[in-house]
Amino acid sequence: MRRATVVAVTLIFGVAGLAAQPAWAASVKITPLGSHEGDFCRYDRALVFEDPDGTRILYDAGRTVRGPDDPRLGKIDGVLLSHVHGDHLGDIRPPSANAGSCAKPDFSVKAVPNSNTVDIVIAKKAKFFVGGEMNSFFTHKVKSLGGNPKQVVTLRFGAMNSVGGVKVASVPAVHTNGLNPAFLDGEHAKALKDAGLTAYLGPAGGYVVQFTNGLVAYLSGDTGITAEQDLVVRRHYKANLVVINIGDVFTTGPTEAAYVVNELVKPASVIASHANEEATKGGKLISGTRTEAFIKATKVPVHLPLSGKTMEFDGSGKCVAGC
Repeated sequence: MRRATVVAVTLIFGVAGLAAQPAWAASVKITPLGSHEGDFCRYDRALVFEDPDGTRILYDAGRTVRGPDDPRLGKIDGVLLSHVHGDHLGDIRPPSANAGSCAKPDFSVKAVPNSNTVDIVIAKKAKFFVGGEMNSFFTHKVKSLGGNPKQVVTLRFGAMNSVGGVKVASVPAVHTNGLNPAFLDGEHAKALKDAGLTAYLGPAGGYVVQFTNGLVAYLSGDTGITAEQDLVVRRHYKANLVVINIGDVFTTGPTEAAYVVNELVKPASVIASHANEEATKGGKLISGTRTEAFIKATKVPVHLPLSGKTMEFDGSGKCVAGC
């Protein structure tokens, strides 16, 4: 009888101990929302991060999210936008899942002048984090389309804000941030278009996101190599997961991105992004791609963002499932 009592008490406290595990013992779920299920394609940028506390954050919706009704989105509490170029803000989007090909997706639905991102922010009633001079433009845009202007959160370099238990900081990116006149109305749009100009909205940026399990993710946006990746991202924020652009020409290429990972940020692992190519076929890496070159040059595990395939990361930055 005594032995049975001891066993029962042990089981009760064992179950209670499991239920009471701290947030850092759980994982952050990261789901790519690309143009073609199971692959890493030319215009794939968008990722959804889900914290152990249930907070869900959409990063750079771009062109591949099928608007606010995309069933892959679910609940969205916060939206991060690195800069206003069309492939990140979202000037066009697919008419359906897997439209076109991985190398040449069908983006036949226009999202201008609203933008794919703003449509999602309003429909989801999400906090919208932006830096530079983007806040005044998007406050006006959100309000004019029936949203709450207080959804727009200004987050300039050095600042930090939060959504749920997740903390978000803005960090510099070396890139441009011109708004295509297609996102504007009336005479301003016509004048800029006729002159071949864009509306400049301050510097582009990236983010460092601190999750409740201890994971610290650096989201590079579009950037070249910058000293802040060492001084700020690694030394101050101590990022242990990197999401970095590897597409070359407009951003770091595969060897430059590998240098950022290997020598500047030094994370536990990295997710490739913004490859500007058909990187996989049937979920398998294509030989001779920039993505393959990046993987070969990088010293830590590189994970491919296969659309719809959820990866899970622990607090140390290591993938524990789905990779």
